[in-house]
Amino acid sequence: MRLRRRDFLLTTAAILGGSHIALADSISGSLPWEPDAGIPPERIKLGSWLYFTSEEARTVEALADRIIPPDPATPGGKDAGCAVYLDRQLAGPYGSQHGLYVKPPFLKGLKQQGPQTEDGPAQVYRKGLAALNRYSSQGQDGKVFAELTGERQDEILKGLESGKLQLPEADGQAFFEALLKDIQQGFFADPIYGGNRDMVAWRMIGFPGARYNYRDWVNRHNERYPLPPVGITGRPEWTPKKS
Repeated sequence: MRLRRRDFLLTTAAILGGSHIALADSISGSLPWEPDAGIPPERIKLGSWLYFTSEEARTVEALADRIIPPDPATPGGKDAGCAVYLDRQLAGPYGSQHGLYVKPPFLKGLKQQGPQTEDGPAQVYRKGLAALNRYSSQGQDGKVFAELTGERQDEILKGLESGKLQLPEADGQAFFEALLKDIQQGFFADPIYGGNRDMVAWRMIGFPGARYNYRDWVNRHNERYPLPPVGITGRPEWTPKKS
């Protein structure tokens, strides 16, 4: 299941509307204002995995590159940092369902009602990744998902997406749907969260990011925005203004 990049982009706008990405506080006071004056969320730190084991992380990176394949112009999901984004999310409030009602009874609801299970995202991924590797190693010389050919990986993902492939001790289709959503969010989120490394996704689609003011371009349709995107905390090459 090799998604075409253009089709992938067209289905992402609605998803981002429901993202668990935090919004920057509004900026008040007189201009000129200083970068970070709105107290933005804390930038994630690169380094060792916080939630994933090394084997889980290798599997997620392989999954990210099948969902968002690299091409000559843009890195794929792995090099864009989608696995890092997801690891930090699962290690935080999103993974533990912080602020949500998580008491029984747990009854299967409608799709519009969202997940209705005892397991939160962190446990869904732990069980789903283990089940995926158990299934992948059957009849494939013991190879786990990350070691399979791209064609075989796509076959497995297509089966999960359609619901025809059943994973042992895990809901494969629900796991795939969560994975697809989270990898998309990691690819398009502000780089402060660990994904969209070097703003590769924003530069690919011409998104200006968190620029303070681009009113001169609001009504200029069908023209490519010429300035580079800006994240919540600015751009890496910017240096703090000295007082």
